[in-house]
Amino acid sequence: MITKEQQKAIDLEDRKIAGNLSQIAHRIVVFSGKGGVGKTTVSVNLAYGLVLMGRRTGILDADVTGPNVPKMLGLNEQLVLVNNRMIPHERDGVKVISLATIIPPDQPVVWRGPLRSRLLYQFLGDVEWGPLDYLVADLPPGTGDEILTMTQKMEPDLAIIVTTPQEMSLIDSSRAVTMARQVGVPHIGIVENMSGLRCPGCGHRIDLFGSGGGEAQAKRMNVRFLGALPIDAETREMADRGRPIILEDRGAEISRAFFRIAESVEEILGRPACATVDERKDIESAVPRDD
Repeated sequence: MITKEQQKAIDLEDRKIAGNLSQIAHRIVVFSGKGGVGKTTVSVNLAYGLVLMGRRTGILDADVTGPNVPKMLGLNEQLVLVNNRMIPHERDGVKVISLATIIPPDQPVVWRGPLRSRLLYQFLGDVEWGPLDYLVADLPPGTGDEILTMTQKMEPDLAIIVTTPQEMSLIDSSRAVTMARQVGVPHIGIVENMSGLRCPGCGHRIDLFGSGGGEAQAKRMNVRFLGALPIDAETREMADRGRPIILEDRGAEISRAFFRIAESVEEILGRPACATVDERKDIESAVPRDD
């Protein structure tokens, strides 16, 4: 039984979160039924795809026990507080918040569910996000407390479920789709990752884990299929170096696939207020490229 005082505190927190997120046009959660399917890779490169399209974008690393977004961005700076408000880091035009910038890199997060949820409340209510077109939340795998916290408090417009073509991954991702429906996310899409490998020598496609399972599942569950991403060694190498592949090699097959996913997101949600042409050129010129 919740006391009146507790309910009052909950209502106050909800109003604070709602007010803080009111400047964000669209909110996206990226999650999966199981770990190891490339959820963070999708979150990071989708965010940068949107930025390269001229959109103001942020990433909220909500995987409290495995916060890997900063590693993929080469982000080592500590979190800054101003007037008890968290100031997100900015990397190549994307605003980023993560527990990894708060705790030492080798420290495990041995927290029970309520404490993890409390941190996510703070990320939603106490971070100075400012006006954004998109906030992409990289959620932990599974269907636990953090998923419920983010879908209930963040009120996302779109849930992106990442799967691989393997049957075991598809089974788990179907649970994630069902959960997204149960918590009332209005739009749901599936991304199939690790969908084939292009031989670097002869160019022949090898379906290591199969292919087409994500698209078939999207049809079966009546959700949007957003696209398939190939296995790409350069993507892994760039992530280890703290550079998203979509910034480093825009012409790569996987980068083009990420751009198509970003375009599908805008098709589903509608175009937010866009950056001007000059602002877009400034963003693109700030991104380093190998000529």
